[in-house]
Amino acid sequence: QVQLVESGGGLVQPGGSLRLSCAASGFMFSAYAMSWYRQAPGKGRELVASITSSSGGSTNYADSVKGRFTISRDNAKNTVYLQMNSVKPEDTAVYYCRVIVRNLYWGQGTQVTVSS
Repeated sequence: QVQLVESGGGLVQPGGSLRLSCAASGFMFSAYAMSWYRQAPGKGRELVASITSSSGGSTNYADSVKGRFTISRDNAKNTVYLQMNSVKPEDTAVYYCRVIVRNLYWGQGTQVTVSS
């Protein structure tokens, strides 16, 4: 059974940093691309970043986070990360991990609040 468990969210001041983690299980993690999405209050879910399956995975970012966020993966730990630097109030959202393994799977989400 595919499971994705996010952690690392919380309250952070503008300009600060946070690292999100997504622990995966139930599938061959190294063989699949992984993505981070977010959903702000009253808005739809949007892609934040994605990384391909290879160890030196190619990455893709939303324009709004380019240069500030970094997605990475540790295939030995079955974990994908999202390093968030120079955060802004508009980064406030619930952040979700996503994978497509025949079907689409989401984690439960982790809340990130950027506020002074």
